[in-house]
Amino acid sequence: MRFNRMLLSTTLVIVALVIQVSVLARLHLPGAVPDLVLLTVLGLALVYGHVGGALVGFGAGLLSDLAPPADHAAGRYALVLCVIGYLAGLAKPETGRLKSATGPMAVVVVAALGSTLLYAGVGALVGDTAARHVGLPSLLFTAALYDLLLAPFVVPGVMALARRAENDPLAETNSAKASDVSSGWLSSGTGLRIGNQRGGLRIKAARSRMARAGRIKGVKRL
Repeated sequence: MRFNRMLLSTTLVIVALVIQVSVLARLHLPGAVPDLVLLTVLGLALVYGHVGGALVGFGAGLLSDLAPPADHAAGRYALVLCVIGYLAGLAKPETGRLKSATGPMAVVVVAALGSTLLYAGVGALVGDTAARHVGLPSLLFTAALYDLLLAPFVVPGVMALARRAENDPLAETNSAKASDVSSGWLSSGTGLRIGNQRGGLRIKAARSRMARAGRIKGVKRL
C-alpha cells in the first residue's frame, strides 16, 4: 500500500476504535454495539478495492483484538474484518464514483450480518459460546440496524477522505514534470522525432520552397 493510504487508514481506524470503545460501547444499547471500525473498513474498501480492503481490515481487526477491554483471542476479529474488507472491496465501482446510496447500504447490511455470523462461527470453533447466551438472532438484527443507521454519517466521509488522499496534487505535479522531461529527452537527446515535430518541419520546408520559387519567378520576369 502507498504511504498516504497507510497513514490515512491508520488514522481513521484509530479514531474509529477510540470512539467505539470510549463512547459507543458505554451506551449499553440492547443487543450488539454499533461497529464504527467495520464501517470505516467498508468505506476504505469501497475506494481501495479488495486487496487494500483486506489489508485495512486485517490491521483494523488486529487493533480491535488488542484494544481493551477485548475478552477474546487475538486474531479473531482480524480474520473477520480481513474477509469482510476483501469482499467489500469487490463491490468497488469501476468508475470510482457511486451513482446511488443503495449499493453501499446493501454492503453495510451484508457486512454487519456477515461479520456477526463469522465472528460467532470462529468463536464456536475455539469454544466461545457467548453468542448463544446473548441470542444470535437479536445480535444479527441489532448489528444490522445500528450499522445501517450510523453508515450515512461515516461511510461517505471516509470515502471522500480516501479519494482526496488518492488525488494527491504533489503526485500529479511530479508526474507531469516527469512526462515533460521524458518527452524532451525523446525529442532531443536520443535523436528521435515526434509526429507533430515532423509535421512542423515538413510545413516549414514546404513554405521555404514556395518562397524560393517565388523569388526565382520574380527574377526571371525581370
